[in-house]
Amino acid sequence: MLNIKRSAAAIPAQDVKRARQFYEQKLGLKPAEEEADGGAMYRTGETGFLVFQSTGKASGEHTQMALEVDDVSSAVSELKSKGVKPEEYDYPNFKTKDGLVDLPDGTKGAWFKDTEGNLIALTQRVPAQTPTR
Repeated sequence: MLNIKRSAAAIPAQDVKRARQFYEQKLGLKPAEEEADGGAMYRTGETGFLVFQSTGKASGEHTQMALEVDDVSSAVSELKSKGVKPEEYDYPNFKTKDGLVDLPDGTKGAWFKDTEGNLIALTQRVPAQTPTR
């Protein structure tokens, strides 16, 4: 069994300076650590993520990181005020309205892309139900 101390997402950036400006100016994060190549580790609550220099390009077709917030609607409003555009989806069982979706289990969500095309989710989770015996 692995003795894992912590885990973190790694978010690729073709232009790490531009990506860092996005995370620091739009999301209000401060780097906890800075890499020699300009990348940065950001701490978010008990976890964190790394933005690193990469020659690869994000597909933007699947969620690459989720950020849990207390109020998705307020978070989306704040991001919109900073020029961040939420993604819109229209599928048979999944449709956003003004960038927001209410899921059957009570979870609320939204998605946006960073400057590098990485798809980031915002989620407002509801506590899981504990089965009774």
